[in-house]
Amino acid sequence: MSDRVHAFTDDALGDHDAVALAELAASAAVRPDELAAAALARADAVNPQLNAIAYRCPAPRHAASASGVWYGVPAFVKDNADVAGLPSCHGSAAVTPHPAGKDDRFTAQLLSTGITVLGKTTMPEFGFTSTTEFESSDPTRNPWDTGYTVGGSSGGSAAMVAAGVVPVAHGNDGGGSLRIPAACAGLVSLKPSRFRHLDNAQARQLPIKLVSEGVLTRSVRDQAAYHAAAEKYWRNPKLPPIGAIEGPSARKLRIGLLTTACNGREPDAATAAAVHSTAAILEAAGHSIEPMTSPVAPSLVDDFLRYWGFLAQMSGVTGKLSHGRSFDAARLDAFTKGLAASFRRRLLATPGSLYRLNKARADYDEVLTRYDVILSPVLTHTTPELGYLRPGVPFDELLDRVTNFVGYTPINNVTGSPSIAVPAGLTDTGLPVGVMLSGAYGDERTLLELAFLLEAQRPFPRITES
Repeated sequence: MSDRVHAFTDDALGDHDAVALAELAASAAVRPDELAAAALARADAVNPQLNAIAYRCPAPRHAASASGVWYGVPAFVKDNADVAGLPSCHGSAAVTPHPAGKDDRFTAQLLSTGITVLGKTTMPEFGFTSTTEFESSDPTRNPWDTGYTVGGSSGGSAAMVAAGVVPVAHGNDGGGSLRIPAACAGLVSLKPSRFRHLDNAQARQLPIKLVSEGVLTRSVRDQAAYHAAAEKYWRNPKLPPIGAIEGPSARKLRIGLLTTACNGREPDAATAAAVHSTAAILEAAGHSIEPMTSPVAPSLVDDFLRYWGFLAQMSGVTGKLSHGRSFDAARLDAFTKGLAASFRRRLLATPGSLYRLNKARADYDEVLTRYDVILSPVLTHTTPELGYLRPGVPFDELLDRVTNFVGYTPINNVTGSPSIAVPAGLTDTGLPVGVMLSGAYGDERTLLELAFLLEAQRPFPRITES
């Protein structure tokens, strides 16, 4: 199978982003129920090819108040944040679907924007890998080419936004899970600073907090609008506010150009070209570009994977406590079991890994005294064909493929720093390529301002264009 699939049509949604749809709803030019009906019709048209929806709401869940900035805008929530009345299975066959009794506290922050929730989107098991594929069921497919992965772990959300079903969908990022699918699907996504927004229940259980909540969108202004709105519901007083951002800043920045991943892997030709062309745009705008080496130690990816293995081990050990007595560890997929087994084999190395992971923040912060922003690839190569990263690939081979694919994104999860993925064009075969801007802790504002600049100078590819 190899096709481009999208749902854009001349209906109530049109090709508008979330900000535009909210303006239409506020002016009574269109009703929230009309927007929801159009989105559900689009989902019916493309989800059979994409397999991106995990659960649907029995009826669209409209916001109780019209005060939210996105009142009436249809959206989906990833399958690891509790939404009252819908299951949270975290992409795992080991978890029995039971409807959540209430919204998680992060979900409440998300819902405060006024979105209409239509359902929940697919993700790989517990978000442990960078593709939304499954051992014993159909994969989630990339709307740009259904023979390729849409990335992960927020892959279902990325597919729904890229295909035009909704303009915005929830995701979260514990190792690149917002930015990877954004790069694979031609979208924008900001992983905010650690503790910027409220956490979901799963993230709060982690001994090292890697996960940040966010959204996937087709426009930069939707990213800016979401994070400004989320701050109105709850703002961390220890961080400077992001505030309202409507375009680029006139400030000239020192930008470090990072091409070699921290584990020594080099980007492929298409990715390298995207990064260098982005650097040229930024330099032409008056910013200073300086090549740099990794801001963290080469061991970070291995240490990160050892911690990931610890989490995989705990997912089996504490599964009944976290997900109910019906949790069946025997049904965990092969990659989760492989990560757990790898952790057990190297148990004695774990204290050293935890020490280095905690130290990485200081190393990164020191480098960010010399640069305002780091420009890098999101991934070392463009999105692979389905099956290349599938959980059923022999574990050692798959682990090498995953670490080769994702050598950049974990840096920001470990250090807690903000990072945004933005589209940077298409390959010769029509697949999206993304680049990443990373900044100092608490400085999402600078990243969004630069993203506005890049969007203006190089408009993002549209799936409807040949």
